[in-house]
Amino acid sequence: MFAKKLEFEKVELRSVIKYLFLKGLSGKEIFADITDTLGDQCPSYATIKNWVAEFKRGRSDVKDEHRAGRPISVTTSENIDSVHDMILADRRIGLKRIAEALNISYERVFHIVHHDLDMRKLSAKWIPRCLNADQKRFRLTTSKEICRRFEADSSTFLDRLVTMDETWIHHYDPETKEQSKEWKHSGSPRPKKFRVQKSAGKILASVFWDKDGIILTDYLEQGRTITGTYYAELLSKLRKKIVEKRRGKLTKGVLFLQDNAPAHKSLIAMRKIHEIGFELVDHPPYSPDLAPSDYYLFPNLKKHLKGKRFSTNDEAIRAAEEWFADQDKEFF
Repeated sequence: MFAKKLEFEKVELRSVIKYLFLKGLSGKEIFADITDTLGDQCPSYATIKNWVAEFKRGRSDVKDEHRAGRPISVTTSENIDSVHDMILADRRIGLKRIAEALNISYERVFHIVHHDLDMRKLSAKWIPRCLNADQKRFRLTTSKEICRRFEADSSTFLDRLVTMDETWIHHYDPETKEQSKEWKHSGSPRPKKFRVQKSAGKILASVFWDKDGIILTDYLEQGRTITGTYYAELLSKLRKKIVEKRRGKLTKGVLFLQDNAPAHKSLIAMRKIHEIGFELVDHPPYSPDLAPSDYYLFPNLKKHLKGKRFSTNDEAIRAAEEWFADQDKEFF
């Protein structure tokens, strides 16, 4: 307890870091050891990590290196703590506001945030909808029921399952920022990418598939919508395709997973599902992450089509069909 009342100079703390490094401790272990002993006096983990990296490169001196020009005196522990406190109070605060509030330069605030505090500003992850308590409960019970059914009949569950969904295929869908990355030397200019919108030309693809691959695809031109009657006709076509491509599947009994689109849940569609003998698997509202098409099939298809230009619907359809045909059974 007495040791915690003593104040340590920066050079003394660096000497401790060097000693523990020579003992073979990692940066995290050194941070934990010093925090346990010195409490609030412990340097930040980023500082310890930087000094461990210096020692690994062969540095032995723990004193500050001589710097040309005016010494930087604002990167003090007090300012680092003040910057940290402001960020914790408002996670969206800008560096300019912090600099103005503390009367220090933007460059110093940037250095403190990125190097001393080792923080990065990240965008929030988009989620489709903030579910209420009832919807969350329905998601939980539905997921549990699907797991229960799978555990009760794991040998045939996936053999019986058929799923479907719709997606737009554009004549041109610009490549993502991730796809446009290029390897460059440090002195090379950064590649430029102009902001481009998706083309107006598009076609709606309805894809029915299972663990063995695509069973049926249907394409609807822009300007037309899927109605309950149209969807019911697709279900009749689906049953015929299952007879052609999946012998024995109807005998086992089809488990059909679809989302809650109005056409899918219409009276005529539900009547058709009952008529052809499909058993519906519950799908909670606003749950694209529980739909295999949304979280797996379509993102991979869109990634393949991004950056490609098609002059007609037929060209776009042909590209999608070729991609489906190129995927082996293990993909599905």
